[in-house]
Amino acid sequence: MEFKQLVRERYSCKKYSECPVEEEKLRAILEAGRLAPTAKNLQEQHIYVARSAEALSSIDAATPCRYGAGTVLVVAYDKENVFTYPGGKRDSGAEDAAIVATHMILAAANEGVDSCWINFFDPEKLAKALGLPEREEILMLMDLGYAAPGAGPLPNHSNRKALEETVSFL
Repeated sequence: MEFKQLVRERYSCKKYSECPVEEEKLRAILEAGRLAPTAKNLQEQHIYVARSAEALSSIDAATPCRYGAGTVLVVAYDKENVFTYPGGKRDSGAEDAAIVATHMILAAANEGVDSCWINFFDPEKLAKALGLPEREEILMLMDLGYAAPGAGPLPNHSNRKALEETVSFL
C-alpha cells in the first residue's frame, strides 16, 4: 500500500474476528519494531507477544480494551538501559518504545493486519501479572488481528485540524 494511503486509512480497530494473525505477518510486524531507531541505538525495547489463554486473561483483567484480538503485543522498555538527556529530567525510554510501537502499527497496516494502541491499564499491575522483570516498564499494549464484520473507524476518524492549527514555523 502507498504510504500516504496507509496513514490516511489506518484506524484503531475496536472489534476483531477470530481469524489469527499469520506467523509471517507477525514476524514482519516485529521486524519493523526491531529496525526502529532508538536514542544512541540502545534498543531498550522488549516486545512480549501475548497469545496464550493465560496471558490474554491477564490482559483482560487489566483492561476492557482487547476487543477480542487474539494477539496482543506488550511494548516495554528497560528503564536501566536508557539515554538520559541534558538537564537530567527526561530519558529515552518511553519515546523509543513509542517509536518502536508506531513502526509496528504502520507495519501491521501494511501487512493488512488491524491494530489498536491501548494505554487504558495500570502498567505496574499488568507487569506483575505477566511476570515481567522489575527493570522493565510497559509503555502500551497493541491489539493485532483482523477486523470483525461491521467494524470500522470511529465516526470522527477523518476529522483533522488544519495543518495551520497544529504547525508553526519559527
